[in-house]
Amino acid sequence: MYTVNAIRNICLLGHSGSGKSALAESLLYMTGAIDRMGKNADGNTVSDYDPEEIRRNISISTSVIPVEYHNTKINILDTPGGFDFSGAVMEALRAADAAILVLSAKDGITVGFEKAWNYCEERNMPRFVYISKVDEDHSDYNATFNALRERYGNKIAPVIVPIWDASHKVTGIIDVLNKRAYEMQNLKRVEIEVPEDKVSVIEEFNDALKEAVAETDEALMDRFFEGDSFTYREMITGLHQGVRELSLFPVLCGSGVNCLGSLMLMDHIVDLFPNPVEGNYHKATTTDGKVEEFVVSPGGVPAAFVWKTVSDQFGKYSFIKVLSGEITPDTTLVNARTGDTEKLGRMYVMCGKKNTEVKVLSCGDIGAIGKMDKVKTGDTLCDPRKVVSLKQIPYPKACYSMAIAPKTRGQEEKVGTGLNRLNEEDPSFTVVNNPETKQLVISGTGDQQLDVLVSKLKSRFGVEAVLTTPKIAYREKIKKTVQAHGRHKKQTGGSGQFGDVWIRFEPQEEQDEMMFAEEVFGGSVPKNFYPAVEKGIQEAVQKGPLAGYPMVNLKAVLYDGSYHPVDSNEMAFKMAAILAFKEAMPNAGVTLLEPIGSLKVTIPDSYMGDVIGDLNKRRGRVMGMNPDNKGNTVVEAEVPMAEMSGYAIDLRAMTQARGSFELNFERYEEVPKANQAKIIADAKAAE
Repeated sequence: MYTVNAIRNICLLGHSGSGKSALAESLLYMTGAIDRMGKNADGNTVSDYDPEEIRRNISISTSVIPVEYHNTKINILDTPGGFDFSGAVMEALRAADAAILVLSAKDGITVGFEKAWNYCEERNMPRFVYISKVDEDHSDYNATFNALRERYGNKIAPVIVPIWDASHKVTGIIDVLNKRAYEMQNLKRVEIEVPEDKVSVIEEFNDALKEAVAETDEALMDRFFEGDSFTYREMITGLHQGVRELSLFPVLCGSGVNCLGSLMLMDHIVDLFPNPVEGNYHKATTTDGKVEEFVVSPGGVPAAFVWKTVSDQFGKYSFIKVLSGEITPDTTLVNARTGDTEKLGRMYVMCGKKNTEVKVLSCGDIGAIGKMDKVKTGDTLCDPRKVVSLKQIPYPKACYSMAIAPKTRGQEEKVGTGLNRLNEEDPSFTVVNNPETKQLVISGTGDQQLDVLVSKLKSRFGVEAVLTTPKIAYREKIKKTVQAHGRHKKQTGGSGQFGDVWIRFEPQEEQDEMMFAEEVFGGSVPKNFYPAVEKGIQEAVQKGPLAGYPMVNLKAVLYDGSYHPVDSNEMAFKMAAILAFKEAMPNAGVTLLEPIGSLKVTIPDSYMGDVIGDLNKRRGRVMGMNPDNKGNTVVEAEVPMAEMSGYAIDLRAMTQARGSFELNFERYEEVPKANQAKIIADAKAAE
């Protein structure tokens, strides 16, 4: 068991393919946790263990990789780099106290790196930058480092720099702080002489670190100007403070494949990163609705936050971060969301898919509890004496929707059950049963996320599902006032059926529900038949005459008719109303309406032309453009929902994934005549 001072919770962030999982693997190997390093391409790394991750060679969810180094437990949270799986990144950011932003020396600053940096900025999260793959062909450490300095300024501070030979191949690294050099020989670190041509570079970087340290304390600043040198402990204390206060972002480098720089990275994690007490500040809501600062405290009453759930064939695990006190399998806590009392039961420390049972989890540590059926991701488990609720995880808004249905009819329930189970594990997608289109619609962050969910439905729940573009809920309305006569007369031996009505149909403004009124004089239609007439029209307007879509903005006025004292009944008047409706519609100027959405697209200015051009093709109307405070422009537009089905993917392609958008239903509007024929033909073909 570790004290809170000896725990570090770190998430690895960065673009897909930047080397996060390889780095985690190298840290496991260098600390002796594994005796052979796996590779992503071979599907045998500790962090990517899900069958879908192995099949696709990418990370899909965040995995926990604890390593022990110098009497410190480092919980590494290896996050996916694919934008479709950013929900898992949000979870990791909640559990971590600091981040390592990984970028490859071959690719430089990518969109994934920019997003990761912004996530940290929003959360005031301390961070290192780790330049990976420095030993690979076509890598360029200098270009990558210079790009970082140019983008983020002098806070970017190199604490490890590479050594390269005449052919520009990286052969080793230098610890700037200690002015010592190392290389790897058969995955073992060996100290070497600092190359002569690097001495002046190291002095320059070391002086820059001293200056950064001096800026954390006035007394140190005075000594710095007097030319004094600092002790190693003063340097570490100052750098630790600089990292915590976000005045310093150390840059390290190395290779996950040959473990170059991995030990030094862990040295800096232990020395410079905050422990959980110094880490992220939490806001909590008390039972009476007050918001207060939540203090991470080893001496406080027990409290834990559920930041991730795994619900697979091995069972259900609720991943927690202990934020106060310590918890054991016998601890009883209250779920702040439900008010239920939960006895915890078996607890584990996870390493990839491997679980190790533990008897205690101390403040600041990350573990998992098995079989907590009523507990969800985002729940706060706390002592009955102090019930508080921590803020929910801010999942990205779902922006890509598809209709989902089983390949084989009759398996709808199986699909629904499977999706509910998968939703426990990934709350970033939503499932809605659309009663109007009679489709189950699944919404997430992109096509890859939904594709993975369909694969998991098959592999875990044995049901094959297909995705299709969701149907659009069109409407129909009349544009002219018309009068029509409907007479239902049937004679079948004995009493017959007789209903006779004159109805006026009038267009209305913004009136979803059909309005019914009567202007009957002299009792030509008895009052007791009015409800039957209304019911007939209500039934008729469910399927409009053009393409079978519901009719809106309609008022029906019953103004005349006749009846038979014996043969008239409710059914006859209901049928007469339907006949009047059918007679009226061909002369009423029926037209199609489509849903219009209000769209807000946030993009860097350089993509403005492409995005506006694309919106014009989608029949969009740009309503305004406003700068946000982050160097982007927010384009506001109104656009038909029918034109937006693949927008999430198209916008990502247009803006290299730098653009984001929100689309919300606004109102219904008439479909241009040129577009109506195809919609009507498609609706009739689908009948």
